[in-house]
Amino acid sequence: MENKKEMRTWLDDLQLSHPLVIAGPCSAETEEQVLKIAHELKDTDVSYFRAGIWKPRTRPGMFEGVGALGLKWLQKVKEETGMKVCTEVANAAHVKLALEHDIDLLWIGARSTVSPFIMQEIADALEGTDKPVLVKNPVNPDLALWLGGIERIYNAGVKNIGAIHRGFSTYEKTKYRNNPEWQLAIDFQNKYPDIPLINDPSHITGKRDMIFDVSQSALDLNFDGLMIETHYDPENAWSDAAQQVTPKTLVQIMKDLKIRKESDSEAEYNKSLDNLRAQIDVIDNQIIELLGKRMKTADGIGALKKQKNVAVLQSKRWNEILGKMVLEGEAHGLSEEFVLKMFKAIHQESINHQEKILNG
Repeated sequence: MENKKEMRTWLDDLQLSHPLVIAGPCSAETEEQVLKIAHELKDTDVSYFRAGIWKPRTRPGMFEGVGALGLKWLQKVKEETGMKVCTEVANAAHVKLALEHDIDLLWIGARSTVSPFIMQEIADALEGTDKPVLVKNPVNPDLALWLGGIERIYNAGVKNIGAIHRGFSTYEKTKYRNNPEWQLAIDFQNKYPDIPLINDPSHITGKRDMIFDVSQSALDLNFDGLMIETHYDPENAWSDAAQQVTPKTLVQIMKDLKIRKESDSEAEYNKSLDNLRAQIDVIDNQIIELLGKRMKTADGIGALKKQKNVAVLQSKRWNEILGKMVLEGEAHGLSEEFVLKMFKAIHQESINHQEKILNG
């Protein structure tokens, strides 16, 4: 698959003066609910109205969507509001029904992207369509798997392609529902800069009060748009209640988000600088998270030493670490002086943590 400017024609043709916004409820619940939300989003920056018709759920017994009936509700949204509509498809049957109901855009979910067999089935069903097709990242942080899914769609003759970054599942609990792993999205952009990349802050955060910050981070990293779940009564939504925002809140988010100026005489410089700074912010946050994990491990060592009445400082072990890290640092272009200062500071913080446990 070659990177081509034509890959973003479907987005450029919208001639938007702002990032693309795809919004609507996590799940289509009733016709009344769908139309009410759609009318509240009409005449805003929302270009595509989204609603889940078929919902892949982790465990049986949960609400799995209203099914094909919801496609007729999306058709009514188009008729009454003029907005384009989109939904998730997870197999060939979904694709057939969505195309029959003239759904304007289709996306493929993370649980489907993870399976090459499912992706090939969907790709075969989509063969030659002119509808934009967006592929969410797989649930696990695997860039090759994500690109492989997109390549299957591309090889089926689908020219209007995009990607959705919705974060990645992790066994270890973090402040995110799905860890963003921003560096993986950055690597995606660097490899295929002309494939439109949409951020899904709803699924990354799992919490409505974090939507704005993640959306801003995505725009700072040159994402082309956002997919945000929206419901007029989020607390009583039939699925993913905690991560949905009201239409009023969504409009405010869109107003508050900082978009780079394209008219600035130094726009290209400022855009590049802002992007690089955003990448540094991502890496800095990762460093802090890793240091936090390291100190938690040091706490465990402190508890073990207390149990066995062992001294905190182990000079031989410490000298081995320093020597190894100096060599690792050199391999990554870091000076010996910097590596020594950094690891001495880390070591001191580790000692502080262990002494606190021994004396506590």
